[in-house]
Amino acid sequence: MQDITSALPDTPCFLNGEYTPLRDAKISVLDRGFIFGDGIYEVIPVYFGTPFCFDEHIARLERSLAELQIDNPHTRDEWRAIATRLAAPLGQAPQAVYFQVSRGVAPRDHAMVRGLRPTVFAMVNPLPPVADAVRAKGVTCVTADDFRWQKAHIKSTSLLGAVLARQISVEAGATETVMFRGDWLSEASSSNVWIVKDGTLIGPPRDNLVLTGIRYGLLERLCQESGIPFALRRVSRDEVFGADELLLSSATKEVLPVTTLDGRPIGNGHPGPIYKSLYAAYQQAKQRNAEKPGATA
Repeated sequence: MQDITSALPDTPCFLNGEYTPLRDAKISVLDRGFIFGDGIYEVIPVYFGTPFCFDEHIARLERSLAELQIDNPHTRDEWRAIATRLAAPLGQAPQAVYFQVSRGVAPRDHAMVRGLRPTVFAMVNPLPPVADAVRAKGVTCVTADDFRWQKAHIKSTSLLGAVLARQISVEAGATETVMFRGDWLSEASSSNVWIVKDGTLIGPPRDNLVLTGIRYGLLERLCQESGIPFALRRVSRDEVFGADELLLSSATKEVLPVTTLDGRPIGNGHPGPIYKSLYAAYQQAKQRNAEKPGATA
């Protein structure tokens, strides 16, 4: 068996109020996040030293905590201070701050235990950009049935379903696994999925079957700025394969064109004009975020 513990980075992390090297951080084996996956997480990209869409990410963290009935252990200013301190060593380089909150430590019992002190963990990782050559060509994806639970809107650390879905694409040599609940598009293993038809960007509705990515709101704003029609509704499997363009969005991928799905070309098999417009607008939004008054990280 492979033991990679010695290769873990010594970059600082935050654990329950203290900053410590990541390789030295420890939690109890009875932490409910470890035993049950009873916790939530959030990933916030940082560009030019400034968290991107910070308020939107923390609002989703707050919603996820409320769904799990876990008290929020920090104010928004405190979350920002943690992100600021962790991101500082990497300076202007793109990076991602990872927050995780579990219910805390208790004897193993499925029932929620009230009054526990939540376990709070945070770390930062470099955020390497998608290569220009990949963006120019687009990526390949495969499809699968969405076999996960009915509360996909919670950004839970219980990610086994997503792990199994992602492994499908790994074994197929593809970038992502695009999932369907019956005949209807839901999302990918770690991305939201969008189609473009007749110049309109279309995505599944905001409900409990999809983790509403922060890019839902961001892409809607970018569409408004760029004069691109935007719609949320049920999207059928036939519409996905018949789309003019197919896009992925996430904190790490930003917006990314899919040009082949299950071995079949999407549209003309090349990244399309809506993708190119949204990607350019996305880069402008990152720059504006870094330049706005009071932006620090």
